[in-house]
Amino acid sequence: MTLDRRSFVAAAAGALTAASLWPQGASAQPKGTPIRVGGTLALTGPLSATGLVHKLTGEIYVDSLNARGGLLGRPVEWVLKDDQSKPDLARTLYEQLVTSDKVDLLIGPYATGGILSAMGVAQRYNKTLVHHTFGIPSLAKYEQQFPAWSLGPDPEKTMPNVVIDALATSPKAPKTIAIVTSKFPSVHFVALGAREVAKQRGLKEVLFLEWDFGNRDFGPIAGRIKEANPDFIWNGAIGLEGNQLLDAMKKIDYAPLHHFYHVPSPAPMLKAPEANGALAITIFEDHPPFTDNPVAAEFVKVYRDRAAKAGLPDTAVETQAAASFSAWQIIEAAVKATNGLNDKAMADWLRANQVDTIQGKLRFNERGNFGENLNRVKQVQNGKWVTIWPKEWAAPGAKLQTKGVAT
Repeated sequence: MTLDRRSFVAAAAGALTAASLWPQGASAQPKGTPIRVGGTLALTGPLSATGLVHKLTGEIYVDSLNARGGLLGRPVEWVLKDDQSKPDLARTLYEQLVTSDKVDLLIGPYATGGILSAMGVAQRYNKTLVHHTFGIPSLAKYEQQFPAWSLGPDPEKTMPNVVIDALATSPKAPKTIAIVTSKFPSVHFVALGAREVAKQRGLKEVLFLEWDFGNRDFGPIAGRIKEANPDFIWNGAIGLEGNQLLDAMKKIDYAPLHHFYHVPSPAPMLKAPEANGALAITIFEDHPPFTDNPVAAEFVKVYRDRAAKAGLPDTAVETQAAASFSAWQIIEAAVKATNGLNDKAMADWLRANQVDTIQGKLRFNERGNFGENLNRVKQVQNGKWVTIWPKEWAAPGAKLQTKGVAT
């Protein structure tokens, strides 16, 4: 089931009462021993550009929680550690959070590898783990983990299909495809699915290439792409890999007709002129109809101000910030609904209920505790990310562009 705009706005109205960022009037000050929420983020390393977005979002949410009276009348403290973009280090740090820091609740790190490490620790200690951006639902075996990224249970099928649906609206709809991908687990998993979907949809594969995560030499890959000259490039790129590949193609005077990036670093891609027309998946963008949700509109405003003060290269809310914000909304909802910090009680409640978030209503009753597939497609147009598909979620007046020509 796809959430339509009317249901989205109706859900938002209900969420406003429970989750307004800051109270309109006086609120009781939280008292007592802080409730400690422990987690890690990639604050350094190859994933840090996106990890910093999650850090800022979490800081905004914790400030809002405490301004609204905290949780259970107690202040909330976020115990955050830097996993340096390393899943093995994330595992060690989550062990510390549970055993040494004795945190009350867990929130997951950024990216599938780190989340899988955190999930193993959570399972060992029977802790509920809410996390932001896990990309392989079939690997989420632990029953007390809950994803905030609304990919649905089969992203390797639904994600390529929605992108190809968007491209089908172009008079230059692709007939050939090159699939190039990092071996980073989640993007590699979906890229392999894209191969099958493309074949089913009648696209001829003219190139398939893989690279090790952390690779910085994209010159040879760009050369192979130019030689194959596909109509459409599916890039299983994560973080700055997308920018590095774009730069390598630019150096050999190659500009792709259609090009998609699985998990781009949003701000750096906006800054690259050669990225104009780039496509990516989104669950939320900083424009209507998403901002018709009053909670989302308030978050967008606060985030813009805080991001500018923090010197972030982009101050717009998009998928990463929205998934992170949603994770905190899930935690808050579970604590309030169960009136406590019992991990099993929270997990039982989440599996049986929906949570209003700025993405829409999230449920957790399909494989891997995933629920709705809320994927949409966005495109870089004139230095801004705008949603272009499905039409009912497009930014006002926005349509798919191919080489600068609106379709």
